[in-house]
Amino acid sequence: MTSPSEEEYGDPVVPAMRWLLGLAAVLVFLAGVQLFLFPLDTDTRFAWTIGSPMTAVFLGASYWSAMGLELSGARAKRWTVARVAVPAVFVFTALTFVVTMVHLDLFHLTPELTAVTRAVTWGWIAVYAVVPVLLALAWWLQSRAGTAVPPPRGLPTWVRATLAVLAVGLVALGIALLVAPSWADAAWPWPLTPLTARAVGAWNVGLGVAAGHAWLVDDARSLTPIGVTGVLFGGLQTVALVRYGDELDWSSVPGVGYVVGLAAITAVGAALLLEARRAPMGRDLGLSRPPSDGRRRASP
Repeated sequence: MTSPSEEEYGDPVVPAMRWLLGLAAVLVFLAGVQLFLFPLDTDTRFAWTIGSPMTAVFLGASYWSAMGLELSGARAKRWTVARVAVPAVFVFTALTFVVTMVHLDLFHLTPELTAVTRAVTWGWIAVYAVVPVLLALAWWLQSRAGTAVPPPRGLPTWVRATLAVLAVGLVALGIALLVAPSWADAAWPWPLTPLTARAVGAWNVGLGVAAGHAWLVDDARSLTPIGVTGVLFGGLQTVALVRYGDELDWSSVPGVGYVVGLAAITAVGAALLLEARRAPMGRDLGLSRPPSDGRRRASP
């Protein structure tokens, strides 16, 4: 029989979901190593050649920041926390697979390349073909096991408002880059190719989905994974700008907008972490106790 305290914390995360999120964290770490540490060697170390070092380190920083989302979700014992990792990871991986298929001719699959380079590329294709399917299966298993969570403790108004603006802005920009990548020259602060524009677009949509889901959840205790990701994203992208920021047109509207957006993501990430510390949900989640009335609801 489940104890009252366990009821208050909501349903547990099924092992398949924890395992899959943990595997995803390892995979994004490896992608980040290739791109963030070796941005000039993508012709041999990565699945396709990225001519712009700034684009490579942007993508690498994005992968490493995603570790915060996926590793926090994998470590969570309760669905209350783990749920916030699932929609963004699913959307990003599914979109990236589509982008890969659209531009497959640009990937490192030709026989003249080394076996290692081709193996990296086939690994990339396999990951993005399989992970969305496995994640959907893990979600189905989780839904059968239970997705109840405690009643939410709302976020501060300014945090919710910032999340809403980020969600709308990032998803809109991401869709535009995916659908009309040539438009990127006017909307992005440094030059992109059609392939890299769509790769960046997939990240924008994924981040926007994470922000929108955080807005929908509206629970300070549940959003540590997104808070960690926001802070990591801001810090790592700042390092990327220090390294290759000369590619940006800092005085342009996209350049200013990029810096403002980066600051907003970092600020809201830090605010989510602070709110989580103020409203913990117990050692089981790494956060504090929920309301003592034991009410639960299905998670959004």
